[in-house]
Amino acid sequence: MPEAIGRLGAPMFFKRKKPKAPPLPDPLQDPETAPVTDLPPAEGEALAGDTGAISTMFLSGDSGRDRNRVELLLGAIAGVSESRDLEPLLKDIVDRSVEVTGAERGLLLMRGAGGALEPRVARGRGGIDVAGFAPGDPKASAAQLRFSTSIARRVLDTGQALRATVSSDSEALELGRSVFDLKLRAAMCVPLSSGREAAGDPLGVLYVDSRAATRQFSQSDLSFFAALAQHISIAMENARLHLDSLEKLRLEQSLELASAIQRDLMPELPEASGDFALGGFFRPAERAGGDFYDVHTLKKDRLSLVVGDVSGHGIGPALITAAAQAGLRSYMRVVPGTAPVVTLLNQDLSERMEDGRFVTLLVALFEPDGRFEMVNAGHADPMIWRADEAKVVILSEKEGARRELALGMIDDHEYGVTATGALGPGDIMVLYSDGLTEARDLEAPDILFGEDGLAAELERLAKSGARPREIASEIAKAALLLSKDSREDDITLLVVQRAQ
Repeated sequence: MPEAIGRLGAPMFFKRKKPKAPPLPDPLQDPETAPVTDLPPAEGEALAGDTGAISTMFLSGDSGRDRNRVELLLGAIAGVSESRDLEPLLKDIVDRSVEVTGAERGLLLMRGAGGALEPRVARGRGGIDVAGFAPGDPKASAAQLRFSTSIARRVLDTGQALRATVSSDSEALELGRSVFDLKLRAAMCVPLSSGREAAGDPLGVLYVDSRAATRQFSQSDLSFFAALAQHISIAMENARLHLDSLEKLRLEQSLELASAIQRDLMPELPEASGDFALGGFFRPAERAGGDFYDVHTLKKDRLSLVVGDVSGHGIGPALITAAAQAGLRSYMRVVPGTAPVVTLLNQDLSERMEDGRFVTLLVALFEPDGRFEMVNAGHADPMIWRADEAKVVILSEKEGARRELALGMIDDHEYGVTATGALGPGDIMVLYSDGLTEARDLEAPDILFGEDGLAAELERLAKSGARPREIASEIAKAALLLSKDSREDDITLLVVQRAQ
C-alpha cells in the first residue's frame, strides 16, 4: 500500500508525552485517508490539515530557503492586495506553488456544475501552460488533462489538505489509473475556501504533482502550499467583490436610464384640453415601474385617457409599458373606437410578453359634450364625483359597467366596450392603479388607503373647489402619508374634470 510521506522513526519524537496528541498514521493506511501530519504536533503547533492556521508552519530552519519562501509569500500577498486582474494573478500564484515545492506542474481546479472539477489554471515549470490545457474552456481542459482525481476529489469533499508519495507501480494503481499512467511519484493538494463557502465545502483545490522519484513533499512544503492557497482564495473573493461592485454600478446606471426614459414617455399634461381640465401623478415603486398613463387628443375634439398597469415592477415591466404606450398612440390615430384599439394592443403584447405577465388597462374616450365610452381590461374601477349630487360613485357593475380580461391572458380575445356614460358640468373622474388603494400603514399592515380613502379625499377636494392637478397631487400625498412614503407598488392616477 502507498505510504504517507515523511514518516520519521526518530525515537525522540516517540518518547514525547502528549496525552492528547493524534496517533501516528498506520503505515498500511491509504495516504488519501491518512492524516496529513505524520508526527504529534509540537507545543502550540496546528495540525497540517488545519488550513486556517497552517501558514505559520512553513519555516524549515534553513535561512536561505526560508528567506525565499517568505519573499514568495509576500509577493503573493502584494499581488492579491494590488491586482484587479484575476487571471494573471492566479497564474502567478500557481507558478509560485510549482517553484517553491519543486513540483513539475500545478493545477488550480474549481468546483463546476454538479460538483465536477474543472481546471482554471494549469502551469508547468518555467511558467508555461501544461499541454492539454485550454484557457477559458474548463470542460475541454477537463477532458484532456490527467491528474489524480481521487486525491483532488478527496480534498474537495473533506476540505482537508493531503499529500502522498508513491514508491511503486502497484501503489500507483491503488491511487488511481491516472497516477499509474502519468508515473506520478508525489502529489499534494489543498482546498480553496472563501467566506461565502460553508465549512468543508471548498470552492476548489490547488494541486501539484511530480514524476521524480526523489521528489517528496515535506510538511513545510504542505504548509507553504496551503498558505498560497489561502491567498488564491482571497484573490478570487476580492475579484468577485470587485465584479459585484461593477455589476451593481452597471445595474444602477441601467435603472437610472430606464427611469429617465420612462419619465420622458409620460406625457406633459396640459391643464386643459377643450372643456376638460387634467391632472396626473406617477411614482414607481423602484427606479422604473410597470404603471403608465397617457392622454391623446383626437379628431373632432375627442379626448382619450389611458391608465395601465403591467404586473410586477422594474425594468422588465417598464419595457412593456413603453411598448403599450407606443402601440396605443399608433392605433388611436387610425382605429375608430376603444374596443378595436384594445383588441389590437392585446394581440401585439401577447406575442411579446412571457408567460405569467399581463397588463391591466383602462381606456376612456370622451366626446366634447362629456359623453364617454370605456374599455376596462381587468383594471381598477374609476371613481366619479357627481357635482349635482355632491357625492362620489364608483363606476362598477352597480352602474352597469363590467370588466374584461387583462391583456396577455388570451391573445385572440375580442374586447368590447365595458361602460358608457357622461360627465356633467363640474363632474370629476379619477382613473388610478391599484398601487394607490393598496398603499398600507407600515405599523398596521391591515390598514389600507383603499377605495374609502380615495373617495373621502376626492369628496373633500372636490367640495373645496380644487382643480385636477391639485386633486391628483393631494390624493397621492394622502396615500403616501399613510404608508410613510413606502411603496410596495407603483402609484398612478389621472384626473379629468368637465368644465362648469
